[in-house]
Amino acid sequence: MELTPSLLRLHRIASASLVLLIVLCVLWELVLAPLRPGGSWMVIKALPLLAPLPGTLRRNVYTMQWASMMILLYFTEGVVRAWSESGPSQWLAFGEILLSSAYFFCAIFFLRPYKQQAKRLAREAIEKAAEGHEQQR
Repeated sequence: MELTPSLLRLHRIASASLVLLIVLCVLWELVLAPLRPGGSWMVIKALPLLAPLPGTLRRNVYTMQWASMMILLYFTEGVVRAWSESGPSQWLAFGEILLSSAYFFCAIFFLRPYKQQAKRLAREAIEKAAEGHEQQR
């Protein structure tokens, strides 16, 4: 499939938002507003985000599909912490909401043409199989 400029832009935004979300999670829990002075074990929440990073950077369709669902956990955490906390943590939570939303929507719109092409190919294969079945009768 040919990558249009808009698809490349969506991919760049998705990749950048994923990298920035990793950085935000690490800095949030170690430096900016840790749960405990000196840092917190909550920093490990950044580890699952490292799993889809190589696939996202390579534009792997399967990786971006499952990562777009996983990223919703970070969106949820951001909403909960934006609602329940105050001060710097609340603003960092808004950042988490923004970055996870950016990844989700950019990944979904990046994947849309791939999904449409897969549906079209499946429909053509079914039609071809049906034609072959009718010719055998």
